[in-house]
Amino acid sequence: MNTPLGHAALSARGTVSALALAIALAAAPAAAQVAQQTTPPAQQTNPPATPSSTEPTTPPTDTPTGTTTPDLPGADQDIVVTGFRASLNSAINIKRNETASVDSIVAEDIGKFPDSNLAESMQRIPGVALSRGDGGEGKNISVRGLGAAFTRVRINGMEGTSQTGASDIYGAGNSGRSFDFNAFPTEIFSALAVRKTPSADVEEGSLGATVDLKAPHPLDFKTDFVFTATARGIYNELAKTVDPRASVLVSKKFADGTIGVLGSFAYGKRNLREVGYSAVNILPAYIDGGFCSPVGVTPANTAGQTAAQLATRGVNAANCSTNNPRTGTTAAYNTIQGLRGITNQPGGGAFLPRIPRYVNSEQDAERMGGTLSLQWRPDANTDISLDGLYSRFDVERRDNYIGAISFGRTATNSGKPMTSVRDIAFDSLGSLQYGLFDGVDIRSEGLVDKFISTFKQGTLNFEHRFSDRFKVTALAGYSHSRFYSPMRLQTFMDIIDADGFSIDFRNGGNIPTIGFGTDVSNPANFSYAPSPDGNFSVLGGFSTAGRPLTQDTRNKTFEGNLEWNVVDNFAIKAGGQFRESDFQIRGQNLIPSQVAVRALPAGTTLASITQQITDFGKLLGSGPAAFAAIDSKKWREAFGFDSFQYCGVECGAARSGVREQVTSGYLMTTFNTEGVLPFTVRGDAGVRYVHTKQDSFGYIPVAAPAGAQYPTVGKRGDVNRSYEDWLPSINLVAEITPKLQARFAAAAVMSRPELGQLTPVSGVTVATRTGTVNNPFLDPIRANTFDAALEWYFAPGSLLSVAYFHKNIETYIQSISEQVPYSSLGLPDALLDGTPSTPADIFTVNRSNNTPGGPLNGVEVNAQVQLSFLPGFLSNFGVLGSYTHVKSKITYILSPVQTTVNDLIDLSKNAASGTLYYEDTRFSIRGTASYRAKFNRGIPSGANDSDVRANASTLFVDASASYNLTKNFKLILEAQNLTDERNTLFIDSQREDTLFETRLGRTFTAGATVKF
Repeated sequence: MNTPLGHAALSARGTVSALALAIALAAAPAAAQVAQQTTPPAQQTNPPATPSSTEPTTPPTDTPTGTTTPDLPGADQDIVVTGFRASLNSAINIKRNETASVDSIVAEDIGKFPDSNLAESMQRIPGVALSRGDGGEGKNISVRGLGAAFTRVRINGMEGTSQTGASDIYGAGNSGRSFDFNAFPTEIFSALAVRKTPSADVEEGSLGATVDLKAPHPLDFKTDFVFTATARGIYNELAKTVDPRASVLVSKKFADGTIGVLGSFAYGKRNLREVGYSAVNILPAYIDGGFCSPVGVTPANTAGQTAAQLATRGVNAANCSTNNPRTGTTAAYNTIQGLRGITNQPGGGAFLPRIPRYVNSEQDAERMGGTLSLQWRPDANTDISLDGLYSRFDVERRDNYIGAISFGRTATNSGKPMTSVRDIAFDSLGSLQYGLFDGVDIRSEGLVDKFISTFKQGTLNFEHRFSDRFKVTALAGYSHSRFYSPMRLQTFMDIIDADGFSIDFRNGGNIPTIGFGTDVSNPANFSYAPSPDGNFSVLGGFSTAGRPLTQDTRNKTFEGNLEWNVVDNFAIKAGGQFRESDFQIRGQNLIPSQVAVRALPAGTTLASITQQITDFGKLLGSGPAAFAAIDSKKWREAFGFDSFQYCGVECGAARSGVREQVTSGYLMTTFNTEGVLPFTVRGDAGVRYVHTKQDSFGYIPVAAPAGAQYPTVGKRGDVNRSYEDWLPSINLVAEITPKLQARFAAAAVMSRPELGQLTPVSGVTVATRTGTVNNPFLDPIRANTFDAALEWYFAPGSLLSVAYFHKNIETYIQSISEQVPYSSLGLPDALLDGTPSTPADIFTVNRSNNTPGGPLNGVEVNAQVQLSFLPGFLSNFGVLGSYTHVKSKITYILSPVQTTVNDLIDLSKNAASGTLYYEDTRFSIRGTASYRAKFNRGIPSGANDSDVRANASTLFVDASASYNLTKNFKLILEAQNLTDERNTLFIDSQREDTLFETRLGRTFTAGATVKF
């Protein structure tokens, strides 16, 4: 459907348009009345300190109060940096002078952001909550309850894309518009701003916020030459290594300060380790056929097995399978069957981990980045800059798991119906508390995931003021973001039918004590060989998960803007923009002849290709001291993995893409009623028109013609569509007193679907019986927004504010989960070859669809107080604090006949941050605590009879200190996660069964900075 909006949406947008037009028309006569008046300079309650010789500043412009340049909001003011306190003062000045709601962070020194991670810096901004990824690093942000997919990021004025990999529990990587901040070193940026309310001159695409990242320019500095360098050593108590991190910035002016060149470079290396527990999923006991019934229980449980299979596998009155006797107790079996739950099925109220396992994750990450800026300012009216930026994030993550796989398998591959239950206990909600089992298959699994995320960008900015009243700006830019994963190799070895396996949650924590009933540190107890009985018994194997994989996103931007100051305090702005985003995914599969599991080569034993995961129980406080795991490098050498051959779409490998071309234009006014009304009202009002053209393609695996080399090939499909939007917006600031101001904003906004969702492809993962069906006809998520705030700048460098925000989300994009037979998906049966699955097997399939949205409402409270009124050294203290409360009511579709209302994905109802700092001329120290309440990660949960997947609440505490030995040399000390906080994921809002929890450990950093 190409119509952009329904009647209700058009009506709402029309209301906002009318209001914007009315304000603009009302402001014009007022501006005319003061056209002949001499406008006094705006009063500044918080004047910036005098900049030092090496502090970056941006020359002021004579644009009307409240207008912005295409650069970082507030770039028309001096940005003064002399430390943490001055960084906060600069941010307050930017916030105060903007007409839109903008919160900023300015580097407290050259090449020194307040935190070691961009996302971690932003969690101090009101309304911003942090999402952490592997290793505990800040990765994404949620703004006012809206997750990373709703946040646009611009780098040097141009929209950017950043995609990195992740473990399965965190989504296995980013294939959309979400921006992964951990791909960039912080040292290459000088400032960031979070714009929470839109203006017509800011391009569309955000429901949550637009984040602007800005690299420094050479003419920002007062001196002709600037040099600064920082070196650090980083130690984590789990990884037990000291890792390097360093940065350097050099800036030089030429030709009497009219030409400048600046270069910066940053490098860091991290070795991380996490230890923890994963359940993969939580399922009711009846799923996968239920447990093996004890001797004497009738009827005996033979779910999913034919009479011939029963005979072949040795299933009889005394045995669950060959050499696997029925040892379960009637009491334990009846306890399970008696818990019926919402389905009223035997075992429907008994919930157990699908694959209970311990997790050891080690990650080697190398991060580097740099900028090069050439700037020419021949006179006060012209500024031309050419900026280049590069980053590279190179990661190898090695995950090792030791756990049981029988609870998540059917009888087809020796699963739950072959497992006896000797003892079991549940809590009042049906969550497993203790279980003792026989006939359990134990797996030691390893996953080596390598990826390289690179980002390249070049932008050309032009600004020229033809007169005091007319200015032109233009931008042309190109960026290329590439995610390349050469390997995601899974290897595993198995123990079949182990007895005495136990899971015990009775210690009261989120991580159970798992007993394996055998020595899992001895590789001789494991097997690695082809299945002896057609995959009924799996004795080890490997998987490459469609690697190598390449994702490319190429962006082009061309824009021009005109600004005409019609009279003093009244201006008209207009402009146009063309953007093109070209996103493509290319994967490869192993050729079919190399997929089968091979026997160990002659002379090779498991002992010769395995390693020991040591110190595990000591670091986690639970689990085995050590366990055996396949050494991926040794396995690859033994089997000659590097010589394996791959194929592309000709054998069904993934390939898809989306090209978006966005053409937009805007018209807006900026105005200031100073001297006309009893108090000053300033603001902007306008409308933006956007036309989006979308071309997408994908290859769907289909059965190959008879005689073809491969049983499965890719069939290409193409979808072409377009849609348009009219997006009015208005921002008003009423300066009630010199210290008190009120803000109001209203706008129609939109956010486009994730790129990966728009490719016309589908596919399945046979091992987990899951599938995904994309939808290239998804409509954008659209909303009407309203914001109001009251800000009191009661003292220099201090602020108390409260803000209310409302978003009426008209439609939402949801992945709807359904359980359907494989045969209904239209995919070839050849995809099941070599597996124990059949076309009649039920797969859990996720399909992307537009669904009803709902309202979102929230309140932000923010305090920034310099305690300069205290006596003596106490006057050097200061405090920051913010609290955000958000509510939403989003309608989710659980099935074709069932819906539910719940919070928006990634929304924490409560988030808070507090910082206490001390700073004098030599010494600075601060501590920050950041709290984020629990939030939903997935609805539906992807599991039977559980409503949500969610993240538990977290409270992270960090600290940092610095000491200036001289004005040119500084010592640095930092500490992250001082309380050893853990990140916990759970399933079901009532039971809150643990899905995943890891210990990250504390991290300590020491370093030094030299500058002149």
